[in-house]
Amino acid sequence: MLNIFGQASARNEFCDNLTRRKTLQIGALGAFGLGLPGLLSAENSHVHPAAASKKSVILVWMHGGPSQLDMYDMKPLAPKEYRGPFSPVRSNLPGLDVCELLPEHAKVMDKCTVIRSFSHGNGDHWAAAHWMLTGRLGSTGSDRKPRQPSMGAVASHLLGPTQRGSLASVNMNDGGFGFHGGAWLGVNYNPFRYGEFSYGNEAGRLPTGDHKSFSLVDGLSEKRMMNRVALQQQLDSVKKSVDRNRTFDQMDSVNQQALDIVLSGRVRKAFDVSEEPEPLRAKYGKGWGEQALLARRLIEAGVRYVSLNTGYFDDHGNIERALRDKLPRHDKAVGVLIQDLADRGMLDDTLVIVAGEFGHTPRINANAGRDHWPQAQSILLAGGGYKHGQVIGATNEKAEHPVSRKIGVEDFCATVYHSLGLRIDDEVIDMSGRPVHLVPGGQVPRELI
Repeated sequence: MLNIFGQASARNEFCDNLTRRKTLQIGALGAFGLGLPGLLSAENSHVHPAAASKKSVILVWMHGGPSQLDMYDMKPLAPKEYRGPFSPVRSNLPGLDVCELLPEHAKVMDKCTVIRSFSHGNGDHWAAAHWMLTGRLGSTGSDRKPRQPSMGAVASHLLGPTQRGSLASVNMNDGGFGFHGGAWLGVNYNPFRYGEFSYGNEAGRLPTGDHKSFSLVDGLSEKRMMNRVALQQQLDSVKKSVDRNRTFDQMDSVNQQALDIVLSGRVRKAFDVSEEPEPLRAKYGKGWGEQALLARRLIEAGVRYVSLNTGYFDDHGNIERALRDKLPRHDKAVGVLIQDLADRGMLDDTLVIVAGEFGHTPRINANAGRDHWPQAQSILLAGGGYKHGQVIGATNEKAEHPVSRKIGVEDFCATVYHSLGLRIDDEVIDMSGRPVHLVPGGQVPRELI
């Protein structure tokens, strides 16, 4: 019997004594698999004019919420209990200082835009993350169910990958406060998962493949794999009779595409970062840096939308020790990535966006940490065809709230969608058959256009 990931129990064997688990691990070559072919179904959704473009997104998601005062909106003249433990350093963009723990950022800020005036007012991790990543409210800390499709899922649905035979969306390290799945669009538009996943988070519950899905194992030849596909085709009618809620939509039409990926090895090859020159790998570093390098390779291989979590930034206590550990690793993942994309001529077509669900309190608390503060957050953007080398908006002297150019959640989503060639009034069809806009409102900040 196959589980929801299309994997078989160890006891089930084919007549040739190969266990199902020892066949292709993409799962979806079995009767009820929800693996790689389901993810590829987005290729058949190329109805939007932007589907032919090479535009893509890398979302670096700082779940838990980054501290604006300890990254891009430092206030060195504020009282110590506000300005925090770190000093600002100059970046290569005149007038923009960044935290001393972000030297790689400092080298590329001329290629970036910092929005210092982002604000939304919702301090619930799950509600704010759902809002940020889908464009609509729908989840709370007491009810964490994803109710709307993520921006990555919508991009998968409307656009598909940038190269035929690739994945549309990949999610790395969903850490808990993130909603990256397809919701009512169906599991076909869930991201392909990679990396470490915290127990209980949304991505950990998403029935999708993982990076092991690209392996032909235990001597399974291409000819024998084709025999498995022939068997799968005989079971197509079973899937059709079972599905009643779009879960298996378009699975038949993409099985061959899934097989093409496995046999060609192009996407599988993208996961092998050891092919990169050692000096470049050293620049990125291990962990998040290596995954950022992987994100670049996935974009090159045709993935439309990559989301990468770089840790947990909800530091209610001892924020200095926590950020001294995390920010240098985050710095390499973002700063080196932006420079690498620029060096390869990929940055204009790839939006890199760095955000979390909210900022943190300007005043350091009694535990030497910072608490939830949705009134102000700094967001970093690079590439995506936008104008850069600027700061948008400003907060007051303690980074408590915007004093100019307030930017909201719907503006954030509009900015991501616009970089992909989508409009907020583009439509998807919900489960009731009604067309709904991608985002209820919002606009791209005029400074970026």
